[in-house]
Amino acid sequence: MTDISQNSTSSRASRRPSARTLLTLAGVLLLVAVPLIAPTMQLLINLALAKGIAVLGVTVLLRAGQVSFGHALFFGISAYVGAFLVASMPGADMMLVLACGVLGALVAGLLVGLFVVRYRGIFFGMLNLAFSMIFWSILEKFYHITGGADGIRLTRPTVLGLEMERGGFELVIFYLSIALMVGLGWFTLRWFVSPVGQVFQTIKTNETRLEYLGLSPRRVLLSGYMLSAGLCGVGGSLMAMTQGVVTPEYVWWVRSAEMVFIAVLGGAGSVRGAFIGALVYEIVRIYASAYAGDIWQLLLGGFLLVIILFAPGGIMGIADSLIHRKGTRQ
Repeated sequence: MTDISQNSTSSRASRRPSARTLLTLAGVLLLVAVPLIAPTMQLLINLALAKGIAVLGVTVLLRAGQVSFGHALFFGISAYVGAFLVASMPGADMMLVLACGVLGALVAGLLVGLFVVRYRGIFFGMLNLAFSMIFWSILEKFYHITGGADGIRLTRPTVLGLEMERGGFELVIFYLSIALMVGLGWFTLRWFVSPVGQVFQTIKTNETRLEYLGLSPRRVLLSGYMLSAGLCGVGGSLMAMTQGVVTPEYVWWVRSAEMVFIAVLGGAGSVRGAFIGALVYEIVRIYASAYAGDIWQLLLGGFLLVIILFAPGGIMGIADSLIHRKGTRQ
């Protein structure tokens, strides 16, 4: 009887949502309420969410022990595809712009991935950077097509065939970004625990074992690389539609480094950390540049240095430690 009662108790405890899940749900609900409780923060958070989805793509590669210093390439390609689509098809629907942008990023991810998956470590990272800078040069030089440094204006797309005013459109984009954050975050978590995702993460620990099992490490890495490119494409399209203009700065190496920075800040390899890191980064960057315009980069760099030295797990590592301590005391 005692064993049965203990088993039933443990079964009920296992069905209870974890503290991390409850905090995640509370965070999503708080974001949903932002237009009502803090409307001035809506645009800032929208940009952070778009960037967070792109950072999620970098996080996927970090799970395999690979760092890309050029993933802004797919971020920018998606944005430019959307801009060219709206320019050629005025009144194009928002979802069509998003879908075509992501498709462009996936095609580019396949073409670049077939080449870069042959390499590992610093060579992998720098080759991604090289492809990104080549595309940046094309955007800068072919100004009669791309608009050069001035970029291309992305006029406001329609929403289900309806033309909306700026306020209404920004509200739709905001909630679409939240929905994509939740949906893509959940999908990425499920992908990590799937057989394909688990094999993909083996590249970090024992790539030789994959060859013994008859699996091609290049093909396995390519699957994750495609997912990573697609996620960056989603972020790029959302950013372009939110800002209303696309410039070569979208693919500049600083943008790629920024994604890696945020991924480490939030917690390298953490899905939730990608979005939390993006929110913290954007908030600190905006307010630091407003009140400490000459040293805001120094503040961000110092913050990241403290995280690396004293909390290698990033913000999510700190949060998990606090949750664990609280659970232990109880």
